[in-house]
Amino acid sequence: MKKILQLLFEHKTLSREQAKEILTNISKSMYSEHEVTAFITVFLMRSITIEELQGFRDALLEICIKVDLNGYKTIDIVGTGGDGKNTFNISTLACFIVAGAGHKVAKHGNYGASSISGASNVMEQLGYKFKSDSAQLQKEIEQANICFLHAPVFHPALKTVGPIRKNLGLRTFFNMLGPMVNPALPAYQLVGVYNLEMARIYNYLLQQSGMAFTIIHGLDGYDEISLTNDTKVITNEGEKIMTPIELGKRIVSAEDIYGGNTPEEAAKLFTKIIKGEGTWAQNAVVLANAAMALNCTGEYSNYEDAYHAAVDSLDSGKAYESLKRLVAIQ
Repeated sequence: MKKILQLLFEHKTLSREQAKEILTNISKSMYSEHEVTAFITVFLMRSITIEELQGFRDALLEICIKVDLNGYKTIDIVGTGGDGKNTFNISTLACFIVAGAGHKVAKHGNYGASSISGASNVMEQLGYKFKSDSAQLQKEIEQANICFLHAPVFHPALKTVGPIRKNLGLRTFFNMLGPMVNPALPAYQLVGVYNLEMARIYNYLLQQSGMAFTIIHGLDGYDEISLTNDTKVITNEGEKIMTPIELGKRIVSAEDIYGGNTPEEAAKLFTKIIKGEGTWAQNAVVLANAAMALNCTGEYSNYEDAYHAAVDSLDSGKAYESLKRLVAIQ
């Protein structure tokens, strides 16, 4: 690791192969905690290159526990995190609305590293037990339309660096990797990113992947559709700017989408919203993200139709039913 750090301290970058080898070694605990911390810190001081990100992704996908979901064409809704906004669990709620609308969801998530409550924190609070057994995950997909993939269970490297990321409490390149290494390899993906540079990198990588994707970035710094400002939307076809009125029928304030101070508070808020008891603003934000995901599948003629399907899923209780079924399977 000393040679690698020396190379990086001289402002040089890694090749795709070097990056892959280093992350493979990290997953095998071949470096000390201090060495890994120093390595991660380099990428807090400069932008990551596409080759480095591709190499890191190659390593994670090669050594991860594979998931067989019986040929289902699944969708994932995931943000990079690291936007520092501490919103409630919008992506995870949107996943249940999409599941309630009849689509198969393979949600990839982790504990919050730079936020109070990540997807895994809230799922754990709700009584979900993390697992990697394909038969069990298939059962969840069949009965609840959704399964949850806790990233460290599938990715040894993420388990190794988890405590380091938590101690740093800062956005690292692992935030960027999360959405790209879903072990279920979903057919569709809605990815929220925290800045426009990241949006460009994801656009390049996802165009090469062949999957149907939508990348979203709230122009005031959110890694999701926040309805606090306009949203940049990038798909396989191109990019555009959409307004809060177009996306969610209203503008909301940052205070409206605050996520609470503890995982327990986040879970209470989650339950309230999924039951249909959220505020108008909370519902609008979740529905906009769910609608964008539904629209990504290509099964709706336009965004408006996808939005109506999302509203029906929440208002009819189908989204909440999906959550109850998932937790009951444990």
